[in-house]
Amino acid sequence: MTDATITDNPLLMGKGLPPFEKIKPEHVVPAMTQLLKEVEEELAKLEAKVTPTWSGLVEPLTAIEERLSWSWGIVGHLMGVKNSPELREAYEKIQPEVVKFYNQLSQSKPLYEAFKALRNSNEWHNLESAQQRIIESAIRDFELSGVGLEGEVKERFNQIQLELAELATKFSNNVLDATKAFKLKLTEKEEVDGLPESALSLAAQTARAEGEESATPEKGPWIVTLDYPSYIPFMKYATNRELREKLYKAFITRASSGELDNKPLIERILELRKEKAQILGFNTYAELSLAKKMAPSVSAVEKLSEELRLASYDAAVQELEELKAFAGEDDLKHWDVSYWAEKQREAKFDLKEEELRPYFPLPQVLEGLFALAKRLFGVSITPADGQAPIWHEDVRYFQVADEKGEVIAHFYLDPYSRPAEKRGGAWMDDCIGRAKMILEGKTTTRLPVAYLVCNQTPPVDSKPSLMTFTEVTTLFHEFGHGLQHMLTQVDYAGASGINNVEWDAVELPSQFMENWCYDRATLFGMAKHYETGETLPEEYYQKLVAAKNYMSGSAMLRQLHFGLVDIELHHRYQLGTGETANQLRDRVAKTTTVMPPLPEDNFLCSFGHIFAGGYAAGYYSYKWAEVLSADAFAAFEEVGLEDENAIASVGKRFRDTVLALGGSLHPMEVFQAFRGREPQTEPLLKHSGLLATI
Repeated sequence: MTDATITDNPLLMGKGLPPFEKIKPEHVVPAMTQLLKEVEEELAKLEAKVTPTWSGLVEPLTAIEERLSWSWGIVGHLMGVKNSPELREAYEKIQPEVVKFYNQLSQSKPLYEAFKALRNSNEWHNLESAQQRIIESAIRDFELSGVGLEGEVKERFNQIQLELAELATKFSNNVLDATKAFKLKLTEKEEVDGLPESALSLAAQTARAEGEESATPEKGPWIVTLDYPSYIPFMKYATNRELREKLYKAFITRASSGELDNKPLIERILELRKEKAQILGFNTYAELSLAKKMAPSVSAVEKLSEELRLASYDAAVQELEELKAFAGEDDLKHWDVSYWAEKQREAKFDLKEEELRPYFPLPQVLEGLFALAKRLFGVSITPADGQAPIWHEDVRYFQVADEKGEVIAHFYLDPYSRPAEKRGGAWMDDCIGRAKMILEGKTTTRLPVAYLVCNQTPPVDSKPSLMTFTEVTTLFHEFGHGLQHMLTQVDYAGASGINNVEWDAVELPSQFMENWCYDRATLFGMAKHYETGETLPEEYYQKLVAAKNYMSGSAMLRQLHFGLVDIELHHRYQLGTGETANQLRDRVAKTTTVMPPLPEDNFLCSFGHIFAGGYAAGYYSYKWAEVLSADAFAAFEEVGLEDENAIASVGKRFRDTVLALGGSLHPMEVFQAFRGREPQTEPLLKHSGLLATI
């Protein structure tokens, strides 16, 4: 690469909004090579002259970290939303060098000693709680990153870090490729019998994208994929049982054979994580994981899980028995459950989920979501499209203003599924974090910018994106994460937004927001027919509320199953004892499922949360935080959801505590500041309709 290329490299701007329209895969390696060289020099200079003060240690270190995370964060973001062979190759080539630098940084003895000295200095007592938490977290993170290691042990630890990063990337790529590789082409009308118009339209659109130019929703051909907007409607509505079985088995065996087989990766990841934990003085990886979380111990996680399991297991057994009776089928198979559950829900509540779709066009849902944000938190959200570079034409950009009309944050929204280049699921990530900056002698506040990414049904033919109710709740969930990032009042990068928030508390605002999808004012504010503008009829609302806890025992048990498998794998799994990871899952399934997994079920091979994301020995966080979020929502219920003044008052308290304080205080202190007491499990069980079963 010539110097000119490096000079013009868009990944080396180092600040502001990423110039997505200019970034190409070939920029990645030269930019990161150059940047790593520069930050290594800056780190060496800092280590040589570090002083144990906030301005002599934390500020210059934050500047180094932010330079690197700005560029590498963009590359990571594009890997999730615009994956390509070229980008992958560049990422994999430079990733080891990035990991090496982070190892070097997190094992810097001069910086570690300086943090400890700052902790014991006179300055400590003059620092704000956010600053103190940043320092204490930094000391803990140095220790959990192996700062105390020497010689061969340190070398081995760093090799493990490097290999784990590579394995996570490979795991994720294998899932993406396996999902992308499966296509079920259907040509006969009876093969798509039962599918609603929206699913037929999407299947025909997919077929056209695959070269079947004459494909129509009415005559086909149709292509069904393992991407959620395609897979889920097929499992729910297709009357052809054999095809449901074929699709189900393809889904549960993703990335479990051939070149894309994740099984050996899982064994290796678990082995390395355990070795890493033991090097750091922990018995298991689960103990290492919990050292940075709100839950005090593995036994505390298992105690909460067991409490919820006991409340949901009998309900789930009962639900399955009722489903079998309804289907008139004693031998119900896994690929029948979604189909008959949808039929039973329709019969029980006279509610067809597909009939709701026309009432949830994305523009209207956004309007309702933004109205709720104003009602609860006093913020106004308006489109700012064209003010920021985007990575795909479907991406939107919005600005957030406070009560005085002052802009306080922005966010991107990338709503639709793109299976060829975008990983599945939904997530929030930070593009830019809030921080006080000194520019040309003046102190200014850098405004936060969030990425909100979903994988909902794209617009089909000439219709807007018509969302399922599940897609609506997913959008509300990710927006909750976004609010914590955007409405933070913390001015230090290390604790603003979701930074420094314990992982098992980070789902509180997101799961809290999901509750509002059933709130009358919120729902009627957004549920309007995309053609007629007619509001969702009252009877539908009543049915939705009535159906809210349909099969909630099964739903809760499913999440507990994932969480307990995760903990068991990271706490008790012994490699080489003859039990495979899949067999361990089957063992846990005996008390956490009412239909045991099929022998060929390789769900773990696509469990990206724990093998390629940040949820290793932390999947329980969803339930841990759901206890917090349900209790937080109960505070609004207690004052009356119809009382606008009371709602605004509690909303302001929620904004000033949960959303504003970020990682500046321990989550339990933040929760108590909002609620006035410690959290209780009753609201979650009540909201799930499971309180009576205890």
